[in-house]
Amino acid sequence: MGKLAARSLRYRIGGFTATFLALFIGATLVMACGGLMETGIRNVAPPERLVGADLLVTGDRTHEAATSGKHKNKTPLPERVDLPAALVDKARAVPGVRSATGERTFDAAVLGAAEVKVQAHGWESAALTPYGLTAGSEPVGRNDVVLDTATARRAGATTGSRIRIAAHGSTATYTVSGIARARAAVPQATLFFSATEAARLSGRPESVADIAVTLAPGARLDDVRKGMEEAFTGNPVTLLSGDDRGAVEHPEVVQGGEDLIALSGVVGGLVILVAAFVVAGTVALSASQRSRELALLRAIGASTGQLRRMLLGETLMVMVLAGAAAWPAGPVVGRRLFDTLVGSGMVADTVRFSQGWIPAMPAYGALLLTAVGGGLLGSARAVRAKPVEALGEAAVQKPGLHPVRIAAGLLFLAGTVALALVTALVLRGPVAASTAGPTVMCCAIALALLGPWFAKLVTLLLHWPVRVLTGPSGRLAALNCRARTAKVAAIATPVMLASAIATGNLYLQTTTAAIADRAFADNLRADAVLTSAAGGVDPALPARVRALPSVAGAGAYVTSRAYTEKPHDGQENKKGLPLQGVSAEGVGQTLAVKASAGSLDGLRGNAVALPETVAHRMHRTVGDTITLRLGDGARADVRIVALFKGREGFDTALTSVELLAPHTTAGLPAQLLVRAAGDRGRLMADLGALAERYPGLKVAGRDAVTAAQAESNRTQASVNYLIIGMLVAYTALSVVNTTAVAVGNRRKEFALQRLTGATRGQVLRMMTVEGALVALVGLLLGGAAAASTLVPFGYALGDAGAISGPPSIALTVIGAGLGLTLAATLVPTWWALRSRPVEAARA
Repeated sequence: MGKLAARSLRYRIGGFTATFLALFIGATLVMACGGLMETGIRNVAPPERLVGADLLVTGDRTHEAATSGKHKNKTPLPERVDLPAALVDKARAVPGVRSATGERTFDAAVLGAAEVKVQAHGWESAALTPYGLTAGSEPVGRNDVVLDTATARRAGATTGSRIRIAAHGSTATYTVSGIARARAAVPQATLFFSATEAARLSGRPESVADIAVTLAPGARLDDVRKGMEEAFTGNPVTLLSGDDRGAVEHPEVVQGGEDLIALSGVVGGLVILVAAFVVAGTVALSASQRSRELALLRAIGASTGQLRRMLLGETLMVMVLAGAAAWPAGPVVGRRLFDTLVGSGMVADTVRFSQGWIPAMPAYGALLLTAVGGGLLGSARAVRAKPVEALGEAAVQKPGLHPVRIAAGLLFLAGTVALALVTALVLRGPVAASTAGPTVMCCAIALALLGPWFAKLVTLLLHWPVRVLTGPSGRLAALNCRARTAKVAAIATPVMLASAIATGNLYLQTTTAAIADRAFADNLRADAVLTSAAGGVDPALPARVRALPSVAGAGAYVTSRAYTEKPHDGQENKKGLPLQGVSAEGVGQTLAVKASAGSLDGLRGNAVALPETVAHRMHRTVGDTITLRLGDGARADVRIVALFKGREGFDTALTSVELLAPHTTAGLPAQLLVRAAGDRGRLMADLGALAERYPGLKVAGRDAVTAAQAESNRTQASVNYLIIGMLVAYTALSVVNTTAVAVGNRRKEFALQRLTGATRGQVLRMMTVEGALVALVGLLLGGAAAASTLVPFGYALGDAGAISGPPSIALTVIGAGLGLTLAATLVPTWWALRSRPVEAARA
């Protein structure tokens, strides 16, 4: 059977090419996802500015969030965890340490005609890169500053120039004492203050961002690391060396790595699932076209097991070729996907893409699983055909489906119903998307497994409309589809998969983004927002703004996340409870939050206002105390001063800005929200005049703020659009594959039609109607699968018609489905009609 399978490849190039493409693209995408997962697991961001440090000591940025039972889940904290400055001396005293430098890092901006955002440090850390002076001298006095060469060029500054710098909510004029050049590549714009000025501007003179350690000659890194662990007993720290040091300069890579692992796992699993159906459909269609040949082999003594091994052997041979082609293609596609994710902002551009031989192993395992599973599923019906029926070219299809296939299909239908009920009745708000997304895939799998049943049902419903509207050619096409429901199902299944995935997931994304935009806009009552060029706004600024006659209310604003530790909120998600730090004096005018119990005026000091749903889950009310783990790891006992009705899916607690801001990385309020007393134009004019007196202060209107938020939501959603696009493109290829294989093997049928008097044009018109009918079957089934997720999701949002999104999505899906199916139908038909009917009938 192996030799027979090998010889078969030579004479059925079309069918095997379709199988090769399905396996090749599936293996390539799985290998690319494996590369993304390896990149996320390694999460390597090589050090740049701190490349000269042998060991970096940082605060422990992980939090053990309790889940069900005794299990605890470690999650990264959202803010930087500073270290006490006294630990620098402890690090310096460890044997084998040559130097220990307490690093201070904060955002700043060089103001002028060309504003330059920079990262500021104390001059003592310049030796870690190292930076060397190319002109001038190091900063000594309070008003001295050293710029790197790129920043000096952009700011048009030279040694001795006077420049204005914004940092930590204030601005001041400094003298450029020197220009420095890094001996290593440091893309980040950088400047250096004197040690005392850096400590003052960091806002935390008693702490440091990290401790950079260099080793004495002959010292071993492992010995020094062990000594550091002993010296810092009782202080939760993290010791980093090698490429892991880059996470100190770019802390965003920690969360990005987890997101990348989750994304690659989900996409890889979906690709394997879709590939199994694509390969199974292609093999089944190819095998069904060979029913006479297989029946002849059965008639001369071949067993069903031998036929199955022959067909499986053919698929495995194609798999080997596909695997060889995917080996170089996988890393290339993985790199392109990684670059796209970097461009979307999901992954930091400092992370290094890594793809070795390890991702190829699961990719080839998935390839083997897909080939074997798809080959067995696809060949099952063909090898069970009775020899007499196949040799006699019986027009009647073998009724029924395999019991295992029926059971699996019914199981997935039950899963679809269960997921839909959970989405509609259990979950509320955007969180319902977590079950609504899998619902469409579950329903699509059920429809694919039970395809002949549903294809027959839809074909019967469309039979008479097609006959009435399309004439004789349409009547013949409708009869062909009714007589070949199994083949119609094989062709319609990829159309159904593509349309279901695209329609369901795209409208889920547009709806979720629209809800987030609306929630942000509804909550914001401020008419203007003030921000700083760098480092947050001055805490004294709200009082000055409130003194303006055009201002009805103003309050500082900052966001972060926290974890409820006492009592523990069992339903709190992995990322914790979102917090908004606000000023009690302005919260009522700037945010659309109304207290249902207590008063928001009490949001001062260690106080919190909770959404009613969160408070009820914790069995707490006004006057009770809860314990929060804030974003930088600090614990805070806070008193509940108010409850309010939150927006479903957007549970966000309010706390005082004076409590929350010091526990953020910047250490200051991020914005100042301002409400107009009357004319908004007058307010903007007054704020503009204020900004002129405070260089670095920026004023934005309400529309600009909401537009920026909407753009941020769209950027985050672009990653999901990329995933959907990959899956749809893959299934679109299977549409072309299955349709071309099905049509390409009907040469004898076309020849007989022409010998009985049909013209080429009549055959083409018949196939046009048949292709449109098959596409319509797939689109209707895909629409049903999409509805299985969109209708419950709309109900979970409080309104069954709440789904948002442009009609162009549905129109594009319909047009693409029809276009692809018709193109894949008519091109092979035209090619088959090129030969003379007598020659085609004898072939």
